[in-house]
Amino acid sequence: MCEKFGSSVLVKKTASDLSAAQKNEISSTLQNAFKQHQQGDIVLARALYEKILTINPDHFDALQLLGAIIAQTPDKFDAHELIQHALEIDQSNPVVFNNLGNVLNELQRYDESIDAYERAIEIRPDYVLAHFNLGGIYKKIKQPELALACYDRVIELDPEHLDGYYNRGGILKELNQHERALEDYDQAIRLKPQNFLLHSNRGAALHGLNRLKEALASYDQAITVKPDAAEVLLNRGVILKELMQHELALKSYDRAIAIKPEISEAHSNRGVLLQELGRHHEALESYESAIKLKPDSVEANWNKALSLLLTGQLEKGWELYEYRWSRAVPSSPLRGFKQPLWRGHQSLADKTILLYGEQGFGDSLQFCRYVKYVAQRGARVVLEVPRPLVNLLAKLEGVWKIFATGDALPDFDYQCPLMSLPYAFKTNLNNIPSPQAYLKSDPRKIASWNELLGEKIKPRIGLVWSGSAAHKNDVNHSIVLDELLPNLPRQFQYVSLQKEVRAPDLVTLENNPEILNFSEHILDFTDTAALVECMDLVLTVDTSVAHLSAALGKATWIMLPFVKDWR
Repeated sequence: MCEKFGSSVLVKKTASDLSAAQKNEISSTLQNAFKQHQQGDIVLARALYEKILTINPDHFDALQLLGAIIAQTPDKFDAHELIQHALEIDQSNPVVFNNLGNVLNELQRYDESIDAYERAIEIRPDYVLAHFNLGGIYKKIKQPELALACYDRVIELDPEHLDGYYNRGGILKELNQHERALEDYDQAIRLKPQNFLLHSNRGAALHGLNRLKEALASYDQAITVKPDAAEVLLNRGVILKELMQHELALKSYDRAIAIKPEISEAHSNRGVLLQELGRHHEALESYESAIKLKPDSVEANWNKALSLLLTGQLEKGWELYEYRWSRAVPSSPLRGFKQPLWRGHQSLADKTILLYGEQGFGDSLQFCRYVKYVAQRGARVVLEVPRPLVNLLAKLEGVWKIFATGDALPDFDYQCPLMSLPYAFKTNLNNIPSPQAYLKSDPRKIASWNELLGEKIKPRIGLVWSGSAAHKNDVNHSIVLDELLPNLPRQFQYVSLQKEVRAPDLVTLENNPEILNFSEHILDFTDTAALVECMDLVLTVDTSVAHLSAALGKATWIMLPFVKDWR
């Protein structure tokens, strides 16, 4: 935001053999050029500096000031030559080294640029502009801690340095130090209260602190200052969506798009919101708009994949679902196997293929149904899954060898994550592999559970009301047992299938002993599977037990939120 190029004190360094008239002409031209330079008339200033150099090619001030001007034009190499020429005349001026640093920065010669700024600071340790520009270089080359130290020094030297606070706040935000970033934005706003960028960045820092209502207020202030700030309206829409104010969020996105229709992210975010409102056709139209603007947009293609899968358009959905590996924060990291990815068309006759789980337990349980179909292609199937699933899936049809995630693997020819198998098999609504049951429980464990349950006097319903507390969407995946109880008819026997019971739910179970709780006896998925086999029905939220129960062929009812997952 602030001026990068410095201006030196005008020290006349003219050749001794110039005439008095030439010296006077240079002096008056230099004063005029400097005045025009300061007033922003760069074209006239450049012409005047060039006029001086026709009289005296070694005039220090004209060389370095003309270099500073040309550095801001496409003629950057000429600027470098001019400033280097000035340095041949005088290497004691920190301003020239600062300007040299700027030119080298523009030429992407970053190490040399850093050296130039450091030389300027060596000559004048309190040279604020050089510290500021050095911070900019470190920010550009992704060394935020060094950039932070530079901005610290800028503010130490000049406590009223607006851009120092602004840039330091940006670095702190990148480092997730949102409290400190907020302090800097507050200081910057004190200095320039009508700057919409400062209010916008303050909103982003508050968002990082999950202080959503305050973040919204900052974005509103930014919009008050600059009503046509499309990016701010976009961020404001994100906050409103998180505050569950969907219609207001939609209006914010629509305003952003009306002002700046070329922002792909605005269309993509609008699609996500419409999808959450159940307006799937409109959501897909928004994703299409985003992708038209930016065909390689990872998030737009990913969001479109989820919408296609949710609406049953599976084949195109599976294709775009492969964008999951390219996301900034993928659900799981891409494995760096040297073996080729199997896409369904390569022959697997007498080949060994590794199939591996990539996301949660439920995904492995749901998509392991494809293993036998891969084996039917003539392959030896090596299955890698999270360790808690190994014993349960060891006898899955089609498995040659099974390993836990992290174990040393045997040699193999191809590899494929389980959730890419639907794409490889071109799965659509008419050919989903869905046998009545594809998992089996240990008969001995089933007998043990039946003995522990005792005589059956009512139909048994297994209950699961909460998933993992660490799930990013736990608020839509779990409910409190106390809220579920009034909706449970009394003519059934209820059995908790929860392996982990949260503290409030444990109190509810203690107060309702008619709900059988065996959480202490459930050690792994083989125990859960055997207990499920003893049920007449499983009633569960969207968690791994839903997939386990259905894979065992058990009647399974799933309690879903309004915004449901495509699975």
